[in-house]
Amino acid sequence: MPDHPTISTLIVRNVVTFDQLDAAVEAYLSDPTSGPREIGNGVTIDIAAAVQAYSTAKGLAAEQSFEESTRRLLVRTSMLLARPT
Repeated sequence: MPDHPTISTLIVRNVVTFDQLDAAVEAYLSDPTSGPREIGNGVTIDIAAAVQAYSTAKGLAAEQSFEESTRRLLVRTSMLLARPT
């Protein structure tokens, strides 16, 4: 079975850094369009798809009534649980 780690695992393996993750979260919040995005070191993820796949974040990450810090946390958690494309 091929290794298909989550973004969280890639951070533990030092393939992706927290700084790269945070930059990707900020970029997504500025432009929440779907499609693959390189978050660092050749690792690509569709952040919009990751947000939609995480039931807690689905529909909430773009909700403007939430504070930005809450939306950031929802997107970040969605990404940590996701697997690269």
